[in-house]
Amino acid sequence: MTAITPECTVARYLALRLAELGITHLFGVPGNHLGPFLTTLRAEGDIEWVGTPTEGGAGQAADAYARIHGIGAAAVTYSVGAFNLLGACGGAYVEQVPLVAVNASPPYEQWQNYRALGMLTSHMSPRPESNLDVYRQVTVDAQVISNPGLAPGQIDAALTTCLSARRPVYLEVMEDLWDEPCPEPEGAILRRERPFSARNRPMLDDAVNATLTLIEEHPGPDGRPRPIVWAGEEIDRFRLGGQLTDLVEATGVPFCTTVGAKAVVDEDLPQFHGVYNGHASHPDVHRIFKDWATCRIGLGAWSTSKNLGGEQCVGTDWVMAANGGISVGTSYFPDVQLEQLLPALQDALVKSYGSGGLDADYYAEAHAHAHHGPLGDRPADLTHHRASLRTGGAHSRHADRQRLTYDGVFDRINHFLNHETRQNWTVVSDAAFSLIGSMNLSLPAGGFLSQVSWLSIGWSVGAATGAALAPERGHARPMVFVGDGAFQETCQEVSTHTRLGLRSVVFVMDNGHFYGIEQMLVHPSYYAESARTDTATDPDGAADFYNILHPWHYDRLATVFAGKDTPANGITIAHTSELDDLLARLTDPNDPLNAGPLLVRVRLHRHDYPRAMAYKVTSKGAGNG
Repeated sequence: MTAITPECTVARYLALRLAELGITHLFGVPGNHLGPFLTTLRAEGDIEWVGTPTEGGAGQAADAYARIHGIGAAAVTYSVGAFNLLGACGGAYVEQVPLVAVNASPPYEQWQNYRALGMLTSHMSPRPESNLDVYRQVTVDAQVISNPGLAPGQIDAALTTCLSARRPVYLEVMEDLWDEPCPEPEGAILRRERPFSARNRPMLDDAVNATLTLIEEHPGPDGRPRPIVWAGEEIDRFRLGGQLTDLVEATGVPFCTTVGAKAVVDEDLPQFHGVYNGHASHPDVHRIFKDWATCRIGLGAWSTSKNLGGEQCVGTDWVMAANGGISVGTSYFPDVQLEQLLPALQDALVKSYGSGGLDADYYAEAHAHAHHGPLGDRPADLTHHRASLRTGGAHSRHADRQRLTYDGVFDRINHFLNHETRQNWTVVSDAAFSLIGSMNLSLPAGGFLSQVSWLSIGWSVGAATGAALAPERGHARPMVFVGDGAFQETCQEVSTHTRLGLRSVVFVMDNGHFYGIEQMLVHPSYYAESARTDTATDPDGAADFYNILHPWHYDRLATVFAGKDTPANGITIAHTSELDDLLARLTDPNDPLNAGPLLVRVRLHRHDYPRAMAYKVTSKGAGNG
């Protein structure tokens, strides 16, 4: 039996295990039940406590930290704190992010008093299992620790499950247990992958052979196969970017990514063709993916409404490998893991078509044969196309007073990131128009974060904290794009940026104090040209009343958050020349604008929207109003 030594307590045990997993920062909002753990955490010295204004912001920071590092953690106090953290934990559960949610609860003595006398104290509920029950809905393991002797086993089991399932876990610890003695940690916390056994080999082989058959059964006009890969979120979650790169380089097969897997590998790879997002895709990307390619191979891609961008389903010429299995056309092969599938598929494709045998250049073929729709001003080959994506944003000086638009901002930012700055940036994009606008930025591997399934508005502001503190991206500045309505949800988290001296740049896309995406989803006719004319003098006229926000001077919040030794700045821009001036200042390390976080209020017309959303206006606009 392992001896209990006075040197180890429950608090120290948890602190040691979190540090062992490489966690350098713990996010949260303190409370009296959590205090003893935080005191021990500081004494150990391996993990820094980051107090945030809200529990939701702590969860968002831990979520982003985990996406980059592989696991993150947040700590709160019972009920009032835990229920505020629940939304962020739900997002991590849906998006397969390994998050440890620590909830400090009232002491064992108070629970005994309640059972005997019915006496409730602060934050307690008449249902003792209330916190546990709700967290069971959004975690893969939820534990209440009430016995110090059992604590090590419960903690180890939860952390192992968190790593292995790549989803959140919940640890509820009673306050009076933190300083109780328990056994020292033994062994290491390791991820336990689902084993690949002899039983799995035939299923894997059958899935690969079915994929090859589907490719052969869908040749292009010249008789050659034209598959395209759609790399998705699980490539990131399972850390398979290297395997994906090996596959596309060995075979030459072109690939796109989902929005959620944007920049999972370097977007400079010659086989990369952009982000496929259904009807919201860049027109050239949509043509390549839907018209030029004759079959589509989803690797780790989730068939969500956001990823499919207005499309309702995948077709029989699709392969979709995700969630522990693979569908090939109308056939399904369960228990086929991505980690085994990618190298097996690579070997099979190279054997069938030779090294680089699936290399293709849609643009060159389109210009040579002119049978893929109007050429317009599309470049003659992929190299020129890629160059054009990175050089957009230049404009003549006569347009300096031109009003900023969503597309104009992101076009100009793209040019800045690829040609004007030498700094490393992590783009953190919020939901809605910000996400749609930023998805075509050209970025290096690991340079993009978004929450694309849960879509909690305001996520990006708290997430930027975790992105900046994750050791793998610690030298990159966060560049946040967030709508004005979303920013009103989580603006307090800029306080954390300021307190920590994070040099974040937060672009608040202010489209006239308006929930633009909600208006687009409910009544897209508001954005039609006729509606613009009708409401030129009354911008609220045709808008649904519930989408109108109270106007804020977002840039002035920087003054609220700034302190004597913690600078923060805020500015407002509305024209292209002002954006140009701002970007020029961001390249100057001596400019005081770069001393701390920067809030940029981007003033846009209420009727403006990313052109990628035009399909909703044209397809639904006539019938709604």
